[in-house]
Amino acid sequence: MPNYQLVYYNRRGRAELCRLIFHAAGVPFEDIRLDHTKGEWPGEWKAKCPFGQLPVLVVDGKMLAQSKAAARYLAREFNLAGKTSWDQARADMFIDEFDDISTELYKISHEKDEAKKAELREKFNADTLPRHLGYLENLLKENNGGNGYFVGDSLTWAGLGIVNVYDHLGGTDAPFANFPLLAGLIKRVREHPKVAEWIKTRPQTPF
Repeated sequence: MPNYQLVYYNRRGRAELCRLIFHAAGVPFEDIRLDHTKGEWPGEWKAKCPFGQLPVLVVDGKMLAQSKAAARYLAREFNLAGKTSWDQARADMFIDEFDDISTELYKISHEKDEAKKAELREKFNADTLPRHLGYLENLLKENNGGNGYFVGDSLTWAGLGIVNVYDHLGGTDAPFANFPLLAGLIKRVREHPKVAEWIKTRPQTPF
């Protein structure tokens, strides 16, 4: 088996989907968490990274940058990408949709003007998030009535991705109150034994 290292900061952020994939697959890896306050970033790492940023996945000493590229690679390696080429494309579609949601959340968190931040959050909660969750609820329902997974009949990185969105939204059920199929899927994935163990034991850090 290859030697895997995942390098990021001591938070979930853009590396957590990779961590979820590793743990769901039961594949060991070195979870390297760099501490700004100790000079570990940029330190020696920034010059090594292909694009001068984190996260990076290191496989037998070779680096792969960009979080979605790394997560997609791991999902394919560990049979979590989808069983058919169509299922794989659908899983990719969902991951890109989750990225759209996360992008809006990052806009809010990075906004320095408090009045503008409040305005962005209000619009996100009232319009943007319910609209995106509505799309996802309907698409989930198309696959076996919504009582299984986003694609196919088994867990893929798309299922892990919605759990990551759940965490990014604060780790509460409230945003999903009007979307019972999504809430059910999140519960199923979070209760997957290996995923549940990771959620229970992972470092308690900000998203």
